[in-house]
Amino acid sequence: MSPGTTTKHSRPRAAAPAHRRGGPGEGALKGARRRGAWTPWLYLAPALVVLGGLLVYPIYQLGLISFLEYTQAQVSGGEPTTFQGLANYSQLFGDSQFWEVTTTTLVFAAVCVISTLTVGCALAVLLTRVRALPRLALMLAALGAWATPGITGSTVWVFLFDPDYGPVNKALVWLGLSGFEDFSWTYDRYSAFALVLFEVVWCSFPFVMVTVYAGIKAIPGEVLEAASLDGASHWRTWRSVMAPMLRPILIVVTIQSIIWDFKIFTQIYVMTDGGGIAGQNLTLNVYAYQKAFASSQYSLGSAIGVVMLLILLVITLVYLRLLRRQGEEL
Repeated sequence: MSPGTTTKHSRPRAAAPAHRRGGPGEGALKGARRRGAWTPWLYLAPALVVLGGLLVYPIYQLGLISFLEYTQAQVSGGEPTTFQGLANYSQLFGDSQFWEVTTTTLVFAAVCVISTLTVGCALAVLLTRVRALPRLALMLAALGAWATPGITGSTVWVFLFDPDYGPVNKALVWLGLSGFEDFSWTYDRYSAFALVLFEVVWCSFPFVMVTVYAGIKAIPGEVLEAASLDGASHWRTWRSVMAPMLRPILIVVTIQSIIWDFKIFTQIYVMTDGGGIAGQNLTLNVYAYQKAFASSQYSLGSAIGVVMLLILLVITLVYLRLLRRQGEEL
């Protein structure tokens, strides 16, 4: 039988189509998918417009002023505004006080973040182990501290530690610590920072406590019960069971705490009377305020603001990158 012939039982196979064309319904489906991809952005559009007006435009103006010569003379119209390029940043980076204040801000913010997270997480665990009435009392007290305006809380803390009328000094003297009689907490640099630290932790821990407590309540009870049956201590349960399951929440509260504590202003300004004696308690935000409004060097104040923004972005990105390297889903 020749290769070109066929038997009556065999039929030649039809060539497979090179490209299968979809019917009319497939095109409509793709169009619907494309339209559906834009639906979330339409819902987000109002919020994006508001954020653009309240965030993007001020940042643009901040960056623009940092490249100009913009002092009281330019504000009043006495002199024209001129472009300075990087001259403001060169002046800023050449100032030794700027580097000292930057280092102080980084160290103080780190201590505030660690202290706030420690107190907030500890009290969140405590809330899960007390009865309903003490839990309610602690919640109300914490939310009261959280709701107190920064300037009000700072004023109250200054009164509590007042060298003449403050109840804290009187209580310490009554306990036999005679060195605290007429002791000024805001005179020394480190005691002033300690006082501000107490106030910052007091007004910041409720956010961490409530958020972490909500996360703990979402952990299945069987998991915690199994850890208890295995004889795990409270610390071991937190370190090996709770903390790994609460990592997404801990990421959020950590980043929020970094942002809040790095740009602290009200507590430093009120409790140390504008930065302490000879600027010993200055942080970057207060330093920027002094440059911009006390010295009318608005361009230098804007340059400090841009540097603060970049530092916060770098710290946040490095923190997220470290978490990603550890296999954390973000």
